[in-house]
Amino acid sequence: MNKAAIALGAIALGVVIAPPLKAEEPIYGVQLEQLEYRFGDKDTDVMAWDGDALYGTDDLKFVLRSEGEFETKTDKMETLETQLRLQTPVSTFFDAVAGIRFDTPEGQDRVHGVVGLHGLAPQWFEIDADLFVSDYPSFRFEAEYEALITNYWILTPSIEFDLPLRDDPGRELGAWGPKVEIGARLSYDLIDRAVAPYIGVHYERYMGETQDIREAEGEDADGLFFVTGFRLMF
Repeated sequence: MNKAAIALGAIALGVVIAPPLKAEEPIYGVQLEQLEYRFGDKDTDVMAWDGDALYGTDDLKFVLRSEGEFETKTDKMETLETQLRLQTPVSTFFDAVAGIRFDTPEGQDRVHGVVGLHGLAPQWFEIDADLFVSDYPSFRFEAEYEALITNYWILTPSIEFDLPLRDDPGRELGAWGPKVEIGARLSYDLIDRAVAPYIGVHYERYMGETQDIREAEGEDADGLFFVTGFRLMF
């Protein structure tokens, strides 16, 4: 038997006895970054949440995101947003995002397409940059950083910049009049990062044309809140 035949036989035998590749295990979980009560400085208290659930693999994830704000004084939903997103890696630290966003607070509903990037920037800042495409387009940029004070105490500063690109009178938004939210929350990892109560401060302000519209309607253009809540992961 020549050497070529021996080599082919060895290859064939390897194919027969090689164990089958295991399917990639799915990734899944639920994370509530914020589940909190905000005590306002202008007799306006707010219940708020921001979280997501995901299922998929390293190559493709399906993400359901939800965030909202409920004003206890007026007993109305100030914001209520749901996103259905697909995420796929485009680099070591960033995923491309595509999906759809539904806004369903009291008032006029809105539906937007979503395209964006989500991931970790240098110095481990978590970044979310999204363009919302619809008859009333907007752009949002979010950044937060987890500063480890001890193995259990974590300080998380954050900023969110939400910029409408067109007038939306039904939602009291003016083109290029952003809403800016700045916060800092000090949490304690009570159960291995799965349950972490926290306290902190949260400040938000409307600017430009949006500020003018809100003030004309007799609403505040800014607010400062003391917050207390939980971060949950399971």
